[in-house]
Amino acid sequence: MNIALFCAFDTPETIEFAKATIAYLENKGHRLSLDHRLTEHLSKGVEKYEAFNASGTLDSKNDYLFSIGGDGTLLRSIPFVKDTEIPILGINTGRLGFLTSLQKELLNEALDKFFDEKFKCVKRTLLAVELSKPSAEIEEFGYALNEISINRRNTTAMLSIATQIDQEYLTTYWADGLIIATPTGSTGYSLSSGGPILTPQTEGIVLNPIAPHNLNIRPLVVPDKAVIEIIVEGRGDDHLLSLDSRIFTVENGTQINIKKAPFSVFTVELDGDNYFKTLRDKLFWGYDARNRQ
Repeated sequence: MNIALFCAFDTPETIEFAKATIAYLENKGHRLSLDHRLTEHLSKGVEKYEAFNASGTLDSKNDYLFSIGGDGTLLRSIPFVKDTEIPILGINTGRLGFLTSLQKELLNEALDKFFDEKFKCVKRTLLAVELSKPSAEIEEFGYALNEISINRRNTTAMLSIATQIDQEYLTTYWADGLIIATPTGSTGYSLSSGGPILTPQTEGIVLNPIAPHNLNIRPLVVPDKAVIEIIVEGRGDDHLLSLDSRIFTVENGTQINIKKAPFSVFTVELDGDNYFKTLRDKLFWGYDARNRQ
């Protein structure tokens, strides 16, 4: 099997688990491609690995991508998986880990389960963004797995965010910003801003204002077939547009069109893990400290 390995960060703990993963895969006879930055931390035998540049697209000969880090690392791997449909297995060396299925404490046992094919692939929707004023960086990869968000830049004044759904006027948000989240992203930035949780299979998009001045405004879920059109104005000349972990500056008055992407990304969910168990474990649903001994 051909396995690509990616680490976004080179902390000692992450590198330790990357090396342990490499040792396991080599022992099982799998062929490896490594992020070129990861090869810098290997003391010997680097020449036997194929290196890839994380700014490019993975070769479709790879069967899986192993993302070693937290949810942020997995999000950073999306631009070079793109539409190849190479499934991503997240090895969690971080803290929360909603997207990362494999926990570092049970590395070998979980990898055994994976190679025994005790898992399923979860199909995840992405959002696509287009601007009325071209941006080379966004045109290169204008997609987000978690959310697209609009935020203030260099000002404490609120933004005016005029929003249309399928060419029908919705409202103008007076707020610090606006989050447009996928079902996957509903447990991220949107959740911390009071948004609803959507299961990955839900065919919807969340619109969630950040600190809205019009207090009767609430988060809204629209069908994922909807086209969202946004124009931002404010006291400054521009604002921030973020696609997951990537942040861009956009001139005020630019029309921002957001819709469901034409392709999906697949993540690995090991047997014994499921979405509702993740909610219970990560958000402590049903946990009552009063009953602890």
